[in-house]
Amino acid sequence: MASILVVDDEMGIRELLNEILTDEGHTVYSAESAIQARTIREQMRPDLVLLDIWMPDTDGITLLKEWSNTGQLTMPVVMMSGHATIDTAVEATRIGALNFLEKPIALQKLLKTVSKALESSPKYVEPEQERAVHSSSSAITAPKQAAVETAHMPAEGEHISGIAKTYYDLPLREARDLFEKAYFEHQMQIMGGSMTKISEYTGLERTHLYRKLKALGIDTSRNKGEG
Repeated sequence: MASILVVDDEMGIRELLNEILTDEGHTVYSAESAIQARTIREQMRPDLVLLDIWMPDTDGITLLKEWSNTGQLTMPVVMMSGHATIDTAVEATRIGALNFLEKPIALQKLLKTVSKALESSPKYVEPEQERAVHSSSSAITAPKQAAVETAHMPAEGEHISGIAKTYYDLPLREARDLFEKAYFEHQMQIMGGSMTKISEYTGLERTHLYRKLKALGIDTSRNKGEG
């Protein structure tokens, strides 16, 4: 799936978009300021950026101009705001923004806009070229790949484990929820239930982590007193 950078100074917006987009299978990176967004952009090119217009240090329009002037605007950018004027939206589009989302952001509008924006992302407009690259290297990697597949093929009469088969037989979202529940229960066990350690290890903010565990039906009541 896609890598999406969410830039917004409001923690609630970042966490909400993180949760929604992660549930859709995307990898989400969050930045609370233009400074953090610059750092992330220097380290990688996300497939899509959701960029808030009004931020305290550097506003989204200024950051968009900066990326455009430095040649870093190589990914689709969707602007977000609850107070933007038509002139602001037009200016953002002129600079290079692909679309505009008005806050509060409706779920279906978000998903539709993200899906449409990803169609114009470089990662998604060159599938034929990507397949050509894989095909050209297949002759070199085929023997090694065959060895790997042979090593992992179950022996005759051997069956796929029950839990794996359960995952395979379910729709993607249900299978992912089952895996995530097992994953977080395992982390809670090996880390002694420390939400701080789990938060640091998984890279999830504590608020989002608690929300995720609650959604998965994992009891966190014994950890409420942790500092």
